Amino acid sequence: MALRNAVMAALLEGEASGYDLAKEFDASVANFWMATPQQLYRELERMEAEGLIRARLVEQERRPNKRLFSLTGAGRDALREFTAEPPRPTAIRDELLVKVQAVDAGDDEAVRAAIRERAESARAKLARYERLRIRLLAGRTEPEHLAQAERIGPYLTLQRGIAFEQENLRWAEQALAALDLRATVRR
Repeated sequence: MALRNAVMAALLEGEASGYDLAKEFDASVANFWMATPQQLYRELERMEAEGLIRARLVEQERRPNKRLFSLTGAGRDALREFTAEPPRPTAIRDELLVKVQAVDAGDDEAVRAAIRERAESARAKLARYERLRIRLLAGRTEPEHLAQAERIGPYLTLQRGIAFEQENLRWAEQALAALDLRATVRR
């Protein structure tokens, strides 16, 4: 999937600056698509040149001027075409799993530390995702939100991000327990 599709999906929420989009990516889209601010700004320039988005300059008195981006009709059409295509199969490419695969030939304490770091990262993301979930629900129950919200895509992708991080945490705990058991047996 191209970054542009994630940007266009984020712009469905409405007009946004590059800075706003970077924050949006970090707060919500990051549970399924990572991008640095530099990548975002480069992609915004390309998308504007291709007519998928338009920029509007907002002059500010005490701050630098900013550009607000919005989807064009061509951008909405491109996003509609993208959603109609069957998705490519997902593949895991995870450096930590390569290290775990080689743990018997390597530094098992370094691998343990990396697994613990992954678990801490998952816990932190879960806490952030829970705050976002509460904000999205805005006092409604989940069924009320799913029935009444203008857009449910952000909530559905958030649920997937939560499930992904819960599984990362479960796996990390299981892997650490297995490594501990192995170390105990080998003594």
